Amino acid sequence: MVGLKIVDEILNKSFYKLGLLVGRHPGYFLIVPVLLTLLGITGFQRIHTNIDPEYLFSPINGEGKIERSIVESFFKVNYTSKFNVARITRAGRFGRVIVTSKDGNKNLLRTVVWKELRLLDGIIQNMTVYHDDDYFTYKDICARWMSDCFQNDILNLDYIMDDVETGNLNLTFPLMFNPVTWDAHAFPVFFGGTQVSEDGLIISVPSVQLVYFGNADSKKYDAMGSAWEDAFLDTVGKAQDDGLFEHIRIARFASRTLDHELEKNTRSVIPYFTSTFAVMAIFSVVTCMMTDWVRSKPWLGLLGNLSAAMATLCAFGVCIYAGIDFIGINLAAPFLMIGIGIDDTFVMLAAWRRTSIKTPVPERMAQMLSEAAVSITITSVTDFFSFWIGIFSPFPSVTIFCIYSGAATVFLFVWHLTFFAGCVAISGYCEQKNLHSIACVKVQPLSKSKHRCWMYRVFCSGGVDPDDMDNPIDNQEHGMMVFFRDYFAPFLNNGLVKVVVILVFGLYLLGAGYGVTQIEEGLERRKVAKNDSYAIEFFDREDDYYREFPYRIQVVIAGEYEYWNPEIQRQVENLTQTFENTSYVSNTLYTESWLRSFIQYAERNEDFLNISIKTKEGFMQALKEFWLAPTSPFSLDVKFNEAGDSIVGMRFLIQAVNISGTEHEKEMVRALRKICKESPLNVSVFHPYFVFFDQFELVRPLSIQNMVIGAGIMMLVSFIFIPNILCSLWVAFSILSIEAGVVGYMALWHVNLDSISMINLIMCIGFSVDFTAHICYAYMSSSAKTPDERVKECLYALGLPIFQGSVSTILGMIALLLANNYIFAVFFKMVFLVVFCGAMHGLFLLPVLLSLFGPGSCSSRRNDDEIKMSNVEKALPHPYCIPHPQFTLNGSNLGNNLKCQKLDTLEKYTKKPQYKTYDLDKDLGLGTSEENSSESSSHSNKKPPAEEEIMERRYREAWRRNSDTVSQFHTSQVLDIYGNESEREYYRRLEENRRRFQENNPEARPRYNDQRQRRRYSPPEQRYYRNQGLARSSSYHNIVHPRYVQELRFP
Repeated sequence: MVGLKIVDEILNKSFYKLGLLVGRHPGYFLIVPVLLTLLGITGFQRIHTNIDPEYLFSPINGEGKIERSIVESFFKVNYTSKFNVARITRAGRFGRVIVTSKDGNKNLLRTVVWKELRLLDGIIQNMTVYHDDDYFTYKDICARWMSDCFQNDILNLDYIMDDVETGNLNLTFPLMFNPVTWDAHAFPVFFGGTQVSEDGLIISVPSVQLVYFGNADSKKYDAMGSAWEDAFLDTVGKAQDDGLFEHIRIARFASRTLDHELEKNTRSVIPYFTSTFAVMAIFSVVTCMMTDWVRSKPWLGLLGNLSAAMATLCAFGVCIYAGIDFIGINLAAPFLMIGIGIDDTFVMLAAWRRTSIKTPVPERMAQMLSEAAVSITITSVTDFFSFWIGIFSPFPSVTIFCIYSGAATVFLFVWHLTFFAGCVAISGYCEQKNLHSIACVKVQPLSKSKHRCWMYRVFCSGGVDPDDMDNPIDNQEHGMMVFFRDYFAPFLNNGLVKVVVILVFGLYLLGAGYGVTQIEEGLERRKVAKNDSYAIEFFDREDDYYREFPYRIQVVIAGEYEYWNPEIQRQVENLTQTFENTSYVSNTLYTESWLRSFIQYAERNEDFLNISIKTKEGFMQALKEFWLAPTSPFSLDVKFNEAGDSIVGMRFLIQAVNISGTEHEKEMVRALRKICKESPLNVSVFHPYFVFFDQFELVRPLSIQNMVIGAGIMMLVSFIFIPNILCSLWVAFSILSIEAGVVGYMALWHVNLDSISMINLIMCIGFSVDFTAHICYAYMSSSAKTPDERVKECLYALGLPIFQGSVSTILGMIALLLANNYIFAVFFKMVFLVVFCGAMHGLFLLPVLLSLFGPGSCSSRRNDDEIKMSNVEKALPHPYCIPHPQFTLNGSNLGNNLKCQKLDTLEKYTKKPQYKTYDLDKDLGLGTSEENSSESSSHSNKKPPAEEEIMERRYREAWRRNSDTVSQFHTSQVLDIYGNESEREYYRRLEENRRRFQENNPEARPRYNDQRQRRRYSPPEQRYYRNQGLARSSSYHNIVHPRYVQELRFP
């Protein structure tokens, strides 16, 4: 434990020296950070933005990507001459439209609808696109089968639509040959939400989709396809908006849609930077202002925002110089950094206000940074470690965001210790000269402004009277801190209120537990798009009509197997049937297996064709000659070795059926992969969307793992900086409680567990420590005797900072909610949850629980015997009452026992006055308390030496003049063990002695009265100066009464 305290000592000493340096040379600490920021900003000229959703939101080494590499190693897609939509491995370049009715008749099997579909198809295929000094159309870049462009053959139904509409011809589901064109129409591919009769006849079709694929075999074609997609989206959208279609409504989508949406998300939040900065500036300026216009710090509130902005810009520039891609969600980091920066600003200003105005500025700076060392360090370290955990995430979006945010956290820490500290030093010099905090002109204190007009007193006066710095008129308590001490703390100490708080906490846990059971996993595609995007309608239509047959899944068997061997054929067939027997895959009608169909074909025509597939040579010859013709799609499903005499890879296709929702998709992928692992064959399953589905498998275990590791690290860091076992346990309890609340209530707030929310969960681990660690430490380190007094002390020290910190963070993030997209809304919701829960724990729950179960909870009232013995002790004739050394070595016991008592004695004329109740020791909040801003002028107050000598001489002369009557003040020396008459007689005679002294010295009366008032307002200075030795009283034995023994401080 002693070893851990070294960390605190090292920090204090280091920051003390830094404060001296900044106070002596503030200019350097202003100029250097500004120059470094300007240098860092130049990195933005090298920015490379990555908006690829697959790269950002899928795990780097996910199973889907491994499976795709296996498929592509055997069956590379040929867009130029062998394109088959069921066998693609990547999205490529495409455009899709889902058509529904808008004239009231939901059935699209009408001639007028098909005419408009033909019109739409003509517009898409004939639109001219300009790219790279060249014009082209769809036919120039289309994916082809042999020499034909990929076509939507379903449109050929227009040849028979009149008969279909009149009922003369019925369409059979799922397959039908067109009697005019002899096209084989696979209706599940194009029709959505089809209503089918028991006889398999199509009754109505509410939705039709058309798909257009571009060539992506080369970078040139890929770039042309990208330009075509942009034109496709614009052209279809314009045709829709212009009212070109009377009977159909069109929802459009392309492979670049998600890219566009991510880019729009980025642009949507940029306009709110200015408004957020303005709101935060106003909040920080207002909260840093006081009625004292000298010690008010509005410019420092604004400069705190500026420091955070500079640090973030410089950190981002350095990361860009390091070659790290920039992503849109990084723009949430500046809002976080401004919130964190303002918190540190409040901490440093609080520490500054606890220093004496009479102390030189370098010394005040040293004391300020020494006081704020642990607080801002523990905040920065916990936040940094939170982001550091996220850097190792398999999701690039999480990794990149955490790199940028972690760097910004470090730069913010450094910038606040340099740039902002330099600003505080300059402000300190202005304060030392009694300059107005805004206009920077010299003003008079309030005590000397009574003859001025009311406007001057309200808007100009401030500072202290250099001739009487302890004047209570110039030193008034902070209203909010008084509220937390005198009103809010007694409210919490009420027994009924404690019961209500605990009951509310129980309900909070129940709600969180229920929310945990309602968590949905996975980042749905529609949530990547903005809420008003055209893509939302497409995703809704797809979910409504095309979830019955959603995915055409490829099953790949890798390795050389003897497929002519009946045993291998049986194993493959068993594998196929196992897939078909699951609830996720349709029956044999929708399965495409070259091996199954070839074996059936060979067995039926063995005699007619004079073939045998029981030998290797016969099997291979018949397969190549009769089944794998170049025009057959099966030719794409068999991979021969270089000699062409053995099969090294094969695949077949199965059809997923009735898959709805991310949870169902996760279960499907898990079940299919389990079948593959249990098969004796080396088999894999793949669909291009499986790459995205991998996040469903990883996000839950990764989130739990990161939260556990993060909580452990946060507790360790807290214990290192605040080495108290009980405090660490309460911090651990708070972290678990807050994280449970965030996870539970985020689900109830419609936030999925995905890579975006995982970023926030990691980040929230660090934020959950900020309020709770300091409130626990403040309570534990309090030396008050009763829990009620401990609650008062810790809320007096930390109530206002917790309120300011929570409000500032929420204000800094609220702009993300206005951006109108899911990704940034998740950031706001989760930061709001963790800050709100943390503030409620710090202000309500922890004070109540600590008062019930913390130190001193079993002895809330002082023992009567202790009171009696103290009264006995007061009457004992000891010549001196010297505190035991164990109470004075660190000044934390005896002095604290006395500090709650009013010290009205004749010692006012000794060199040092007594001081007020609070903060005799080191700040309970580790620098986080917004200490009485108006008290600072009375810190370490010393009277001029000449005045002290005069007053001391007058005191002794008065003593001699009254020596003939001093015997009347002698106590009777009657030992009253109940502490009644003897004590009252003592105080009566003491007061009479004081009154006589003042009558003989009328000039001392005003100063005495001033001192009695000043004890209410003067903050402690014992931490900076040694206490005076014992003084004598007017009692018979010249003893110092135990109640008024002044605390000794050993060097």
